[in-house]
Amino acid sequence: MLKKFHKFLFADLDDTLFQSLEKCEGRGLPIEAAAFLKDGSPISYTTPGQRAFLAFAQDGMTMIPTTARNLNAFQRVGIDFHSYAVLDYGGVILLPDGSVDQEWLEHMRGAMQAALPGLQELAGLIDAWAGRTGFGNRARLIEDFDTPFYLVVKDPQKIAANLEPIERDVVQPWIDDGGRDYFIHRNGNNLAILPKALNKSHAVAHVSARLRAEHGDILTFGMGDSKSDARFMAACDYAIVPSRTQLAGLTLETL
Repeated sequence: MLKKFHKFLFADLDDTLFQSLEKCEGRGLPIEAAAFLKDGSPISYTTPGQRAFLAFAQDGMTMIPTTARNLNAFQRVGIDFHSYAVLDYGGVILLPDGSVDQEWLEHMRGAMQAALPGLQELAGLIDAWAGRTGFGNRARLIEDFDTPFYLVVKDPQKIAANLEPIERDVVQPWIDDGGRDYFIHRNGNNLAILPKALNKSHAVAHVSARLRAEHGDILTFGMGDSKSDARFMAACDYAIVPSRTQLAGLTLETL
């Protein structure tokens, strides 16, 4: 008799289960709103294929969102989830009842407080560079549950190439000159600098251990679109890579 495994899908959200209107344009597909701004207006959408995949996955697996979104942004996603959730690049874990995993949060708070001075120093360097060059944005420190997690810089004109000089002339030299406890995640108009202690893979390992304690034998799937997802996907039994994404371009589409 085939042994029964409980199946869990750790799934990134943005650009994996849904994406911006700009990334839907030109495909001629009927789209539906999937995530919303604070004023209630839609910001992200699903295609028919994505909705079909969601139905397929939810029919046989328990889905666990594994996202960079903070709690507020996660609560504005119009998809129902009923198990754990990994937020803030792995900095926060929600339990199935929606409460915070306090043990994990306290662990991450200690690591993030140790990383905070470096993030503040780099933010100052980025903002000084922006002042000298006329770049129209500043580094933003992303916090959740009174805990600082990482820096993010976006180009206000949504021109991803405008972030290249910041990464090349400010961030990478800073990392090379002593900031080796941090790493860069770049995807489109999003330049993030994260402490190495902050990684979705650490949180996925923690949740997977809890799931094994609760259910015994489990089978895990990881799904994501970007390089920052690769480590948590590799920690799962199987990996799912959506086409036309950063990760697909680095792996499947280059073969």
